[in-house]
Amino acid sequence: MVTTEHARTSRLRAWMLEGLSDMARHQQGPHAEPEPAHKGQRWWRVMCLTGVDYFSTLGYQPGIAALAAGLLSPVATIVLVIVTLAGALPVYRRVAEESPRGEGSIAMLERLLSFWKGKLFVLTLLGFAATDFLITITLSAADASTHLVENPHLTDVLHDKQMLITLLLVALLGAVFLKGFLEAIGVAVVLVGIYLTLNVVVVVVGLWHVATAAHVVTDWTSALTTQHGSVIAMVGVALLVFPKLALGLSGFETGVAVMPHVEGDPDDTEEKPTGRIRDTKKLLTTAAVIMSVFLIATSFITTVLIPEKEFRSGGQANGRALAYLAHEYLGNSFGTVYDVSTIAILWFAGASAMAGLLNLMPRYLPRYGMAPHWARAVRPMVIVFTLVAFLVTWIFDADVDAQGGAYATGVLVLISSAAIAVTIAARKAGQRNWTIAFAVISAIFLYTTVVNVIERPDGVKIGACFIAGIILVSLLSRLARAFELRVTSVTMDDMAERFVRDVASRRIRFIANEPDNRDRAEYRNKIEQIRHDNDVPTPEDFVFVEVTVLDPSEFEAGLNVRGEVLHGRYRVLTLESSSIPNALAALLLHVRDTTGCTPHIYFEWTEGNPFTNFLRFFLFGQGEVAPVTREVLREAEPDRARRPAVHVG
Repeated sequence: MVTTEHARTSRLRAWMLEGLSDMARHQQGPHAEPEPAHKGQRWWRVMCLTGVDYFSTLGYQPGIAALAAGLLSPVATIVLVIVTLAGALPVYRRVAEESPRGEGSIAMLERLLSFWKGKLFVLTLLGFAATDFLITITLSAADASTHLVENPHLTDVLHDKQMLITLLLVALLGAVFLKGFLEAIGVAVVLVGIYLTLNVVVVVVGLWHVATAAHVVTDWTSALTTQHGSVIAMVGVALLVFPKLALGLSGFETGVAVMPHVEGDPDDTEEKPTGRIRDTKKLLTTAAVIMSVFLIATSFITTVLIPEKEFRSGGQANGRALAYLAHEYLGNSFGTVYDVSTIAILWFAGASAMAGLLNLMPRYLPRYGMAPHWARAVRPMVIVFTLVAFLVTWIFDADVDAQGGAYATGVLVLISSAAIAVTIAARKAGQRNWTIAFAVISAIFLYTTVVNVIERPDGVKIGACFIAGIILVSLLSRLARAFELRVTSVTMDDMAERFVRDVASRRIRFIANEPDNRDRAEYRNKIEQIRHDNDVPTPEDFVFVEVTVLDPSEFEAGLNVRGEVLHGRYRVLTLESSSIPNALAALLLHVRDTTGCTPHIYFEWTEGNPFTNFLRFFLFGQGEVAPVTREVLREAEPDRARRPAVHVG
């Protein structure tokens, strides 16, 4: 019985930790094997992949715009389109140039910042990115359930079941990823093609009804003039309410993330993918233009044709304004087809967001040492993200309007970070005009972000929860992995190899030395002290090992070892690493493996409080060096007979 249970547990564990997601196989660490070249897809097909996220916002954007701006919805939407085409689009076209492998704006900012401030900044952006993607999942599922519940054929049966349906859709999404998800660009092309075609029909019919019922426009303009008085007042109010419409800016970060799938030119290389960059710019521009046309047209027809009360909570157009028009003017049969198409693309938008999460987290956290080992496997992460999505759905009561603020906050923070990144990139490139232009765009997005946070603090609260959770789990994970051997490779120059070959004929003895003046007296006194403290015979010779800490926030790195002779007699191996104990342990294991001899290394005890010294090691890669080196060796080599010897005097 025990054996059977153990076998089941082992099979479950093996299944849970089996590999990475198909979507994340592109995202490799800096020391992974290079990915085989793949053919890629035409840019317009890849546009449909990001379009399931971007275009699906038509399912709820017109209704949210009507709630936020009322009769001014078309004017506010025009402001949104101007910001999209003149702001977000140029920013992400530049991001595509700067990160042609799909790293996005977070990677651009990561390169600009180093040490712990860079890592913490990236973790903060990851928190907002998690907000963006998770709210995409829950918001899309909630809106899909709204279309289902409000369908005239199903409203009696599914009344008051929206929460349950939303949770079932989220669970279904998680189940798909637990089984295994392959990126299906063909499916995205079909979904986007059908959805946009149906929207064209709804827009054309809506515009026809507006044209044939002239009083509709007259009534709207009269009410608009009565409310706001002048065009200048209308534009001013539209600018004020613009932050509430920021949902219409979603999709740009995803558009850059899918760059590796763009085919490009036959002569493209990974170092210079000119065709991929050009076609990605086409992708971004085409998607933005299509979406802008639809946003203006749909905001206009929904504002003038749908009674204001229907947009409010409980109204038939709440979260489904275009579906309301489809049923109203084209009949319930066409409306049902439209509902099915909308539900499908909204659900697939959630799939795109889940895939984005599975791409994003393994790209950064494991490299920082800030994720448990199981975070590299897709299934445990899918379970975590699905449970968080359940929690978010429950907190917001599966309400599309209530989640708009959190979604907009995530979108705006990512776009603002992208604008800042390209501003810095343009400044470094000496492009004065572009620097000024991107700085103005950055200011607009930062203003929009701040206003959105002030008016709808739910977004930043949810984002802060994700940030706090990510940082807490990351630091605990890094603490748990503090004694892990994390040097990915050891390379020795000719002089260093000569030193090792020479001492391998006798007993290999290293002295760990913290370089000071590096004069003759320093090395002579160090040898005398080590011999005295450890009772080493005078004829024995030593090789000094000196480690220079570069960026202590880095978790994994290769180790380069250089040999030099100082003052005509002292042999010194110099190493550069993020952690002294890890570098020393990796060197000792490498020497053992290449020579077949067990090396010995000699330390002095570190002065000071042990706990303080451990914190110095954890944060700055130095401190309690001797015992930590021994612990790293103990974890890396459990066989005591083969473990390098550590001596402390």
